[in-house]
Amino acid sequence: MTSDPVVLAFATSGPFCEAAVLINGEFTACRADEMARGQAEAIMDIIVDVLNTSGVTLQDVSRIGVGTGPGNFTGIRISVSAARGFALSLGIPAIGVNGFDATLYGQSDEAVACLPAIRDQIYFSGHGLDAQLADRDQAAQLGRSLIDRPDPAQLVKNIARIAENADRFDRPVPMYVKPANAAPARDLPPKVLDDAS
Repeated sequence: MTSDPVVLAFATSGPFCEAAVLINGEFTACRADEMARGQAEAIMDIIVDVLNTSGVTLQDVSRIGVGTGPGNFTGIRISVSAARGFALSLGIPAIGVNGFDATLYGQSDEAVACLPAIRDQIYFSGHGLDAQLADRDQAAQLGRSLIDRPDPAQLVKNIARIAENADRFDRPVPMYVKPANAAPARDLPPKVLDDAS
């Protein structure tokens, strides 16, 4: 058991499964596995691996940083749910960090973060800008420096740094820039109870 501050950070909003451990301001482990699917099955093993590599256990973690999107709808929900579960069971804060803030960590306030989206589009946002889904040319028209999402290992390290320095501990919530592509159910749900009872 360590008395040093231990931050566990992870994210599953893109085609990667990422996790890092930051102990007393130093990274002791980081892992970013590329995968198109299967993050739900892999994230716990990856978390255990970075904790073991760091010589700590989940009970040593003092706060959690989690990527909240935008990105893959299911992937975002996987990591946010895991972070909430860990925070609740361990009695520690979980800090949600969106991909724009993680991308812009250490950058100029005038920079605009560009995250990959579908169909050759990007999600972009920056200081004073609402998050949008658009073509890269539209973001370039802002006349501000465009910063692409860093490699997955750097992104999860940025999430850890932001969580390490956070002074607000709002419950992490998924960040969606556009609605999910899933169609709503066409059938009405079954009636379980009679209204008369």
